Amino acid sequence: MTATLVDAGPLVAFVDAAEPLHAKCVAALRAESARLLTVWPAVTEACHLLQEVPRGAEAVLDMIGTGVVILARLEGDDTSRMADLMRRYADLPMDLADAALVRVAEREGLTRILTLDRKDFQVYRIGRAGRFTILP
Repeated sequence: MTATLVDAGPLVAFVDAAEPLHAKCVAALRAESARLLTVWPAVTEACHLLQEVPRGAEAVLDMIGTGVVILARLEGDDTSRMADLMRRYADLPMDLADAALVRVAEREGLTRILTLDRKDFQVYRIGRAGRFTILP
């Protein structure tokens, strides 16, 4: 499957025009030809960050409901690998959303991610695939 992962930061920037990188994230979203995938922990984080934005959380959920962004599945057996990743990158530290995104990348063979968290995603490795290609 050809897909690009989407972290919480761009989900926030897509719907909040006051975000400094709003235009850049919207442009990246429009330019992306691959399917856009995210995970529930990133959606939860984005909705939390959008609490003060009227209808912000609803807009994120609408993006998922209309298929603009697709939820990647997380299974029970993914949790042990996510915990391993969080221990491995404890010095950053790696949060749950990042661990879930890295796990999906490993499992699905994905290397592209739309994130505003360049510092951490430049450090994370995707098994044999190596480094992420970071957008925007």
